[in-house]
Amino acid sequence: MSAQNITPFLWFDTNAEEAVNFYLSVFPNSSLGKNTRWGKGGPGPEGSLMTAGFTLNGVDFAAINGGPHFKFTEAVSFVIRCETQEEIDHYWDKLSAGGSVQQCGWLKDKFGLSWQVVPPLLSKLLADKDAEKSQRVLQAMMKMVKIDIKALQDAYDGA
Repeated sequence: MSAQNITPFLWFDTNAEEAVNFYLSVFPNSSLGKNTRWGKGGPGPEGSLMTAGFTLNGVDFAAINGGPHFKFTEAVSFVIRCETQEEIDHYWDKLSAGGSVQQCGWLKDKFGLSWQVVPPLLSKLLADKDAEKSQRVLQAMMKMVKIDIKALQDAYDGA
């Protein structure tokens, strides 16, 4: 793991190891770091994963099997900036499998973690000084579930 100053720490009930392995399979440039296992007499089953460090596409994360006390909510999500429609399709298809899809590029994966799969182009088009163009983009995005880059550009261009 690198020396980034802030590391997202994800709390799972008992399936942190499954979740970490899943995320490692979805994101390129990813690796498993150090992990710890519950010992004899710990709150988790002896030998089961307690904590894991892992890196997803260059960003460090940590996970814990902490029990059923806390659940993920949409109040925290991770944004995946995708340059191409192929990237959007890849992350969308992989992360939404077994989870649920939501409006405007949001999804919840099978572990309950929320993700936003969006192109940087979206922010650029929404921030355009031409209010008519940016409004068309906003209206197009509001009708989308998975983001469609071409449809956003077409809305911007008035096509």
